[in-house]
Amino acid sequence: MGTKAVFLLLALLSFSAVSLRSALAENEEDPGLVMNFYKDTCPQAEDIIREQVKLLYKRHKNTAFSWLRNIFHDCAVQSCDASLLLDSTRKTLSEKEMDRSFGMRNFRYIENIKEAVERECPGVVSCADILVLSGRDGVVALGGPYIPLKTGRRDGRKSRAEILEQYLPDHNDSMSVVLERFAAIGIDAPGLVALLGSHSVGRTHCVKLVHRLYPEVDPALNPDHVPHMLHKCPDAIPDPKAVQYVRNDRGTPMVLDNNYYRNILDNKGLMMVDHQLATDKRTRPYVKKMAKSQDYFFKEFSRAITLLSENNPLTGTKGEIRKVCNLANKLHDKS
Repeated sequence: MGTKAVFLLLALLSFSAVSLRSALAENEEDPGLVMNFYKDTCPQAEDIIREQVKLLYKRHKNTAFSWLRNIFHDCAVQSCDASLLLDSTRKTLSEKEMDRSFGMRNFRYIENIKEAVERECPGVVSCADILVLSGRDGVVALGGPYIPLKTGRRDGRKSRAEILEQYLPDHNDSMSVVLERFAAIGIDAPGLVALLGSHSVGRTHCVKLVHRLYPEVDPALNPDHVPHMLHKCPDAIPDPKAVQYVRNDRGTPMVLDNNYYRNILDNKGLMMVDHQLATDKRTRPYVKKMAKSQDYFFKEFSRAITLLSENNPLTGTKGEIRKVCNLANKLHDKS
């Protein structure tokens, strides 16, 4: 082998070794999402979050609905990075203030959990992980399944308000649109049906359903359910600031169960998306299956929440670990 060939071979081997070391270092630096990510840096993190969720749920039962809804509203919009929690600034509008976020509340309790975690491990646990884990523990508080979820997310620095409507379907959208939005983040029809089972708990504000009552009652509604809806929503144009709502499930309003599916098969779904879920040929078979089997509902629900929680997270050195959940660090440091 000639001298030039030897030098070329050595150069190639050296380059390969550098590339390998670089790849290994990058992998060590960014393991992505893993189970028990904080086992060395903050071993008590998940226990603290769980205890805080239990404590806050004991004081304010409706917090669990909020935590569950947070996962969808944050993770479905491009990245699971706690952008939902950011307040508005002079330059950007908060996702929390958009129409798609109507009725969302209890964000201050996420700050309570963050404060408790910060006391134990300052600057270690992200708001994105707190958002996801509080949602998981909220599901358990509501009688739902425990879902093992990976951690290691980091926090985004900016709101995604301007693109919110590109990702979050509206309750009046066609089932085709809803299916497309979920498919874009890897969630199939049974996963979608299971996620909408979240409507088993909580309530629907009158502004979201009066179009089914006024000026005429939607003939698709179960006539036995209409008087209750009219009683709860007596105004054709309700005040959006008034606390006027209908419980999603009158039978077990505080329990995440498969009663929702029996209700919508009986034409007692409150919003159009509920009605369509039970009537569209692409989703109805799964609705019927979940109405019959809570185990099947919980299995698909757990799978869908896992997929949602792992949607395009920031990991490694991307993003930041916010000091408080409602402000990016650069804004917090100025205050």
